[in-house]
Amino acid sequence: MGQTIIEKIISRHSDHDVRPGEIADVEIDVRVARDFGGANVVKNLQQAGLTVADPGKTLFTFDTNPGGSDQGYAANQQFCREYAREHGIGLRDITQGIGTHIAIEDGLVGPGSTFISTDSHANIMGAVGAFGQGMGDQDIAAAWANGSIWFKVPATIKLILKGTPGPLARAKDIVLAMAGQLGAGGLLGCAAEIYGDIVDEMPLADRITIASMCTEMGGITALFTPNDEVMQFCNRNSGNFEPIAADADAEYKDTVEIDIDGLEPMTARPGHPEDVVPVAEVAGRRVDSVFIGSCTNGRLEDLRMAADILRGKKVADSVILKIVPSTRSVWEAALAEGLVKDLMDAGALIGNAGCAGCAAGQIGQNGPGEVTVSTGNRNYAGKQGKGEVYLASPATAAASALSGVISREDDIPAPRAAASVETVRQNAAAVQSETPASTNKPTVLKGRVWLVNEDNIDTDMIFHNRHLAVTELTEMGQYAFGNLPGWEDFPGKVQEGDLVITGPNFGCGSSRQQAVDCFSTLGVKALIAPSYGAIYERNAINAGLPVVVADLLNSGLKNGTMVELDLETGDVTWDSGAAMAQPFSKVQMDIYQRGGLLAR
Repeated sequence: MGQTIIEKIISRHSDHDVRPGEIADVEIDVRVARDFGGANVVKNLQQAGLTVADPGKTLFTFDTNPGGSDQGYAANQQFCREYAREHGIGLRDITQGIGTHIAIEDGLVGPGSTFISTDSHANIMGAVGAFGQGMGDQDIAAAWANGSIWFKVPATIKLILKGTPGPLARAKDIVLAMAGQLGAGGLLGCAAEIYGDIVDEMPLADRITIASMCTEMGGITALFTPNDEVMQFCNRNSGNFEPIAADADAEYKDTVEIDIDGLEPMTARPGHPEDVVPVAEVAGRRVDSVFIGSCTNGRLEDLRMAADILRGKKVADSVILKIVPSTRSVWEAALAEGLVKDLMDAGALIGNAGCAGCAAGQIGQNGPGEVTVSTGNRNYAGKQGKGEVYLASPATAAASALSGVISREDDIPAPRAAASVETVRQNAAAVQSETPASTNKPTVLKGRVWLVNEDNIDTDMIFHNRHLAVTELTEMGQYAFGNLPGWEDFPGKVQEGDLVITGPNFGCGSSRQQAVDCFSTLGVKALIAPSYGAIYERNAINAGLPVVVADLLNSGLKNGTMVELDLETGDVTWDSGAAMAQPFSKVQMDIYQRGGLLAR
């Protein structure tokens, strides 16, 4: 039987040919920590008495706060700089841009490679036929120390883009259409391979845009078969990458067709990247700010797209336009082409290369009552600020900046007048209305339950990104569920030994370890959900926090019910009922009993 692309890559980086569901020890070619997670990676290594196995394959990338404008970030960055100098580890400092893009640009990653980072969008590497995976602090620390990490081989879903998009549809519109059809969990725990008549000629920038939003559909990675352009790009600096493709007789979990025939410009409405509608359906909605950038749409091609629409025109007086290139090389190329002048003449603020609005305090955040059109990949409540965020292509973003309302590029109305001070006030008011490892842990847990009856609870709801610089475990618990409406007071109500039961896809979103550790520091004994975000599940397992797979929200349980949970058998019992959960795997039980991945 043949293999899919992900099965081939993992097989070549482990000691045998793998199949879906197997757990393999995977050698990692490039091992990255970013500025917000890097300090915790180093602390994990130091606390466990571990060293870096291969500094040549290890590096820091400082991309979430390129200005070092927050004291927490500045301290973490300097801490990592000193560690890098002491141990000969590579460093792409605040001048360089987004780490995943740098890895592709610098030829560190190419077809068939493996790459991990404390970045939940490391699966961008699928654009060049590589396996990229976002991971938490303990995972990264273990890979730095061992050169490899355990990984459960995902099943693969074949996605076929059917038809020819309309003349105004861009790559962002295609991936939004994919998210709209598949939903937040449509690729949950799976790899995807992208095929279709338009794919063979799809340029690298478009592939990056599509691969980057795999995370928002719950996927592990979305892989493209490299075409000639991708091979030439990856090998332009004397690289020796070879093409990779799935075998003709590869076995897929499912084949899904995405109808993009005649596709028009699309947008995701605030709060949910999968809540996708045609731009025409929300056209005319006022806009206060526009953001163009992120790992999804910060390439040179994206800036050209915006400049073509904005050139010789002025942004509406009521709008602030913020633009952040993905990397320094993109910034320099845009400067050389005259794009920077075109964009600034139109009224844009252009920031340092980096992640921008996805990190608190950076360019692209918005305020209460503010309506933003963004080319980013996430618009979860609170992720990019306290206002509303519509996701769209650079073309739609630029058109909306000109008119002051959500607009298609072929239908740009006259600019709207700025909102009155009183209106802004009314809108704002409306929006505002460390634990030692232990062994021989119990495998039968008893505790009272909290039922959080919500699906797709993302990591910003669990632990908001404004607290990312918090690295002390004892400080994390107070922020648990701090951005989940109705549950902000959870830290004050929960008691040590309690269990938390939620809906599916719990922990979707970013790779932040704090979203796990905040529960551990509160004494939560276990989390129970039908499914988890792939990175979140790994982070919890590696931290020794039991994450149990079971659907218990409709089992008759009530808040405060005492239950007994057997991690070995999966039995869940209480006075008036019983249910079955998925028993722990050997790997999960071993890590749990050790007290964490790095415990010895």
